[in-house]
Formats: sequence, C-alpha cells, structure tokens
Amino acid sequence: MRFGHITSVLPCLATTVSSLPASQTPLLRDHHGSRAVSVKLFAELEELARVVDISYCVGLTGLGISKPFQCLSRCSDFEDFELVKTWNTGPLLSDSCGYVALSHPPSAPRIIVAFRGTYSIANTIADLSTVPQQYVPYPGNDDQPPTSDTSSPDACANCTVHSGFLSSWRNTRSHILPSLEAAITSYPTYQLTVVGHSLGGAVAALASLDFHARGWSPRVTTFGEPRIGNAALMTYIDQRFQTPNNATSSGDLNEMAYHRVTHVDDPVPLLPLKQWGYRMHGGEIFISKPGLPPSVADLQHCLGDADPACIAGVEEGPSGDIATGRNPENEKEASGDGNGYGQHEVTDKGVGTLPPQYKLWQLFFAHRDYFWRLGLCVPGGDPRNWYTKYPHLEDPDRIQNNHHYDNDE
Repeated sequence: MRFGHITSVLPCLATTVSSLPASQTPLLRDHHGSRAVSVKLFAELEELARVVDISYCVGLTGLGISKPFQCLSRCSDFEDFELVKTWNTGPLLSDSCGYVALSHPPSAPRIIVAFRGTYSIANTIADLSTVPQQYVPYPGNDDQPPTSDTSSPDACANCTVHSGFLSSWRNTRSHILPSLEAAITSYPTYQLTVVGHSLGGAVAALASLDFHARGWSPRVTTFGEPRIGNAALMTYIDQRFQTPNNATSSGDLNEMAYHRVTHVDDPVPLLPLKQWGYRMHGGEIFISKPGLPPSVADLQHCLGDADPACIAGVEEGPSGDIATGRNPENEKEASGDGNGYGQHEVTDKGVGTLPPQYKLWQLFFAHRDYFWRLGLCVPGGDPRNWYTKYPHLEDPDRIQNNHHYDNDE
C-alpha cells in the first residue's frame, strides 16, 4: 500500500481522537544515572511542545497567529511572547509553515523559530520516488553560492540528504532569514531557539546547520524528527552540535545544544528506512511510555546515534523488544532473518513503508503524542482535556511524580 493513496484522508484522521494505549513500565536508568532527564529539562521540553503546537495554527488547517501573540490554541500560555512573523510556503511536498517570535523577560529571553509538521508526512517521508541528494552546506554569506570544496571547514564530505526535506528548507530560507537577522541584531543577548515537529523537525535540523554556519549558536529541540540523511551527514550534525555519537558520553546531557525527542510508539523517527541509506543522529531523548502524559521517569537520555535502549531498539531487535514490551518472537518473524535484527523488507505487511512492528494508526496519532497531542489548533490544543496542565519548575516534586495527571491509572 502506498502512502500517496491515503494522504487525502490525513487531515480528517488528524482531528479524530483515539483512545490512549495502555501504560507500561519505564526503562531502567543505568547505575551512573547518566540517562536521567533533569526536572528542569523536562519542564523545558514540555513548554517547547506547546510552542511547536502553536505552529499548527499557521497554514491551511489553522486560523493563523496574530500580533502581539494571539491564536486559537495555546498562545495565551505565553504572555511574554511577541510575534515577529509567520510563513507558509504552500501545500506541496516541500511545504513549510511556522513562525518567528520573541520571548521577552521575565520569561527566558529567546528568539524562537518554530517549524510546523505536515498532514502529508506520509508522502513527504516515504515516497519511494524521493531519492537522496548531495548535501552541500550553505556558507554564512548569502552572496556566495554553496561550496562543495571539501577543504572548507564547513564542508560535509560524502553527505547525502532527503531531497524533500532539503527543498522545504531552501523554500523557507528567504521567508525567515531577513526577519531573523533583524531580530538577532536587535536582541543580541537572546538565545536563538529552534523547535520543530515531524517534517518541521527535519527542516529545523537543516535550518540549524545553516544558523550554526552563521555563528548564531542555536539551541535545537525536535519532536518526532525523521531520519534526514546518511551516516556522514549524521556525523556532521553530531560534530556541529557536539552531541555524543557513540555509547560513551561526557558532560551533562541535559545541557546539550540539540535534543531530538522520540516516542516509543512513533514510527516516524525510523523513517525513511535504513535500507534506503538513512541514519539517525545523536542527542536523542526517548519517551518510553505510550500514553499521555509522561512523567520525568518516562524520559531518558540516549547514548550514541542509535542507542538500542531507545527508539533504535524498537527497530533493531532484542533490546527494543524488552524496552517496548513487544513480543521478541513476533519481531524475529517480522525481521525475516530469525534473529530480530532489523532486516525489514519493504513489503505489503501492514503498510509497506513502515517497520512491521508499527500500525498505520500510530503514524496518525502516536506520532503527535509528545507531552500533549500536537497538531490541533483548537482552544487548549486538546479537545478531550485528558489531563490538566503540567506542574512547573517551582513545584519539582509534582513534576517528578506526575501520577496525578496520568489517566492510565
């Protein structure tokens, strides 16, 4: 079954509310505690999930965001935000929507660039006609063409990238760079903060490489970011943002400049498939609980680009089986080689371009379950009102033990 045949029903499915999956036991932390997510980082990630959710008010499916910072969804949560601009490049494969805003004190001073996901995520990610192309970094000077000189310090040797994601960023650059440059000039002490969900996570990754080349030092958080390129490009991202790309880590993982948040039931971080030459980069934070809302205990830092204790384990086999509570025997059968190590074929089992562990509904619903159900520009952002607002930093005990807010109990 090809994704292109189902894209037309995605907007309807995206607004349908499904029942939440059953709860599960969180992954164990290692004895050094290096995998533990701090209470502070948990609160930041939850806030950024709401920030990126607002981006779904931009485009064909939303009523927009207006100044100073007003929308149908969660804008009232951010009284200190000031809208700079919104953009929408159109509904085609390379579509991109989002907004630029200022976060003024007493909130954390930031220049925020939020990239929206897309209701055509199936086509965008998994269309077999989309082939990788060479990734050539942009220099800081727009008057110069992109350089393919491998001796340049910004060169990315042997790097390839998903052409649809690259087109999305190239179509977006001219819409946001002038406003972004002006904001950085006017507010030089504000932290450039980039956030994206789904396709927006992929575009945020490529945008952040561009911003980094300009010396802007962005802090990046993505939710449900798909694979965007080959191993060489992933190494390039790890080097630029100093994310650990092997099983050993040094420094405080909570303070990394790039956090890539994944979810146990979200298949999108495993797309496009490894067989097509795509890989993941470091900085992963894994949510091991299927249902909403997660607590701090349900999140963990991942070590390396493809930690088997995180989303990669869902694809790779035994470690993922234990972590996700899936049946190892079923996984071995699905892998086709009897050892459960990810020899997944692109067949008609389930949906051909999904790893066989996943069901189609997870693409529509679990892919949006990051702290909240993202992608619904409606009052409160959550039509079922499954739970009240998360506790905040001033009440760390309630964040640490967020069971009162868990409807799975």
